[in-house]
Amino acid sequence: MGDVLAGFHAAWEFGSDSVLIRFERGIRTPKLFQALGERRIPLDAIAGVTLTPGKRGTVVLRAEPRPGADPLMEAAAGQLKEASDPYRLVLPAERETLAEYYADELRAALAPGHAEPAERHLVRAPEAPLQFKAYDAKASFDGRSVVFRWFWTGASSAKWKAGDQTFAVADLCGVEWRSPELFEGHLRLVRRAEGGAAAGAPDQDPGAVVFGLGYGPVHESLPFAAAVLAAVRAGGPAAPSEGAAAVTAPVRRDPGDVAERIRHLGELHSAGLVTDDEFSSKKAELLAEL
Repeated sequence: MGDVLAGFHAAWEFGSDSVLIRFERGIRTPKLFQALGERRIPLDAIAGVTLTPGKRGTVVLRAEPRPGADPLMEAAAGQLKEASDPYRLVLPAERETLAEYYADELRAALAPGHAEPAERHLVRAPEAPLQFKAYDAKASFDGRSVVFRWFWTGASSAKWKAGDQTFAVADLCGVEWRSPELFEGHLRLVRRAEGGAAAGAPDQDPGAVVFGLGYGPVHESLPFAAAVLAAVRAGGPAAPSEGAAAVTAPVRRDPGDVAERIRHLGELHSAGLVTDDEFSSKKAELLAEL
């Protein structure tokens, strides 16, 4: 087709085998759209197309993602609000005829069996490195492993005693994301060693971080979850490029951060939440990071 259909917050460029969605970066554009920037959706990843009346004199063109084709939508698991759905294009009602034309063109281009679940991801996930702040930790993902570094003010004693966590992609079998806009939002890594079973409440599970007001926002935590899920589904990270270092040098921690962590460790020790041995051992670990 090669044409562009512009709506509110996004424009769709129609190609012979895909739709390129470019999102605006204005202050009224949903933050998730701004974080995504643009996405190329292969026609093989589309299960259907609808055109329905919208609110306040608009119409909505929506491409229905094929189950299992998009790691972002798989991680979201139906929890996105309509306004943050990247597969919706909202247009003025006067453009309904034009939108209907493109809807018909897209439907005609879909291959037989397009509604069947995809055997693999067909849409690219957000690229690592990614990071965000949850209520109880800072989460980071470099494409190879996920790291949780606990915050003193939010992490439970169980997480504190377990220490900061690093999970290799190869040791994971899935990701569980619960929107921060819903009750008990969290991101949990599903580990192979546990057979895919949840390891207790998220606030007690060292393999999970919990959200809260202002923590783990959708536009940060969902792309993160999608990137990890895509790496897991692909069987682990890609091999290092030629000339790349096989081992990354350890990162030195900020002395002020280490001092604050030792101070908080002392408070936990004084309160009887950690033993003398745990206090000495963890303090030595922290000093070794300098």
